[in-house]
Amino acid sequence: MQWLDRAPDGVRLPVTTLLAEVEAAARGAEVLVLEFDAFRDGRGFSLAAVLRERGYRGRLIADGRLIPDQARHLRRSGFDGVVLGEGSDVDAWRRMDAAFSATYQAVEDNAVPIWRRRGLARRKPEALVERLNRETLGGDAEDILRAALDPSLGLKPAVLSSFGAEAAVLLSLVARIAPSTPVVFLDTGMHFLQTLAYRKALSERLGLTDIRLVTPAAKERADLDPRDELWRADPDACCDLRKVKPLARALVGLDALITGRKRHQTAERASLQPFELFEDRVRINPLHDWSEERLNDWFDAGDLPRHPLSEQGYRSIGCWPCTRAVEAGEESRLGRWSGAAKTECGIHLGRRALAIG
Repeated sequence: MQWLDRAPDGVRLPVTTLLAEVEAAARGAEVLVLEFDAFRDGRGFSLAAVLRERGYRGRLIADGRLIPDQARHLRRSGFDGVVLGEGSDVDAWRRMDAAFSATYQAVEDNAVPIWRRRGLARRKPEALVERLNRETLGGDAEDILRAALDPSLGLKPAVLSSFGAEAAVLLSLVARIAPSTPVVFLDTGMHFLQTLAYRKALSERLGLTDIRLVTPAAKERADLDPRDELWRADPDACCDLRKVKPLARALVGLDALITGRKRHQTAERASLQPFELFEDRVRINPLHDWSEERLNDWFDAGDLPRHPLSEQGYRSIGCWPCTRAVEAGEESRLGRWSGAAKTECGIHLGRRALAIG
């Protein structure tokens, strides 16, 4: 979008002009200036969108009584430039052009209006996931997060974080884009004390404002694991009690979950996509294609604090009974449920996959 001190030479028409007359005047015109008599008059946006839809490829310039809040929609309706009045703050126009991502009316650039995007999210989540994967193809983690947190989708998202060895990377990205996004922490009662201290310190450092601590149901814990030893006999049942069921309760009313999973972690995660549908909820994996080297680079570049146990060889950190340090050359996830076939706690597999009633 160009911010102009004066209108270029060309055909000049008020936005009150009938469409047929505007189309006739536009034929052969390299520049068409539409003059707004009042900022609340939307006819200029409609004229521009129709002209673009019908093939007009000349320059469209908006002039008259306009305000910076309209910058984004002027662009999306097909305008190439805006004539700023005397004393106008060009920085305010630039900020408003960058600030709004939601579109409420059909426009020239094929952006899907907010009401249609929200309807798609509610009625056809599979189609939404497919479209978001297509739109973010080749994008980075921030692109994926911004797409997921776009208010025009109408999604109610949360971040799931264990505040483990790599958690600071995802949380720093979320803090940069939307620090008020809810962050769900499954407080299993079995975490290392260092993890609990790290959760508090990292949240404060990043300015995250909505940390939600989720615990197992007291009665279920008393009935199923009164001595906190269920992990010895049945790790899957222990994870179900302390993670899967509490998370299901915590996500009531939310329809999207942002995770820190990565393809390199396990065989089950090797084909992760940025967006996926999991038990009727959208799951977002901004770091799906990040390597350990890239994660470490992000820590260094952002001077992010490490989990206190990282220096002791803990590279994937969960509950203390089922986590150990790894040796040099070992994959990070080998420190979880060491010696067992188990590689997932279940929150990313679903209760049906665990076959737990």
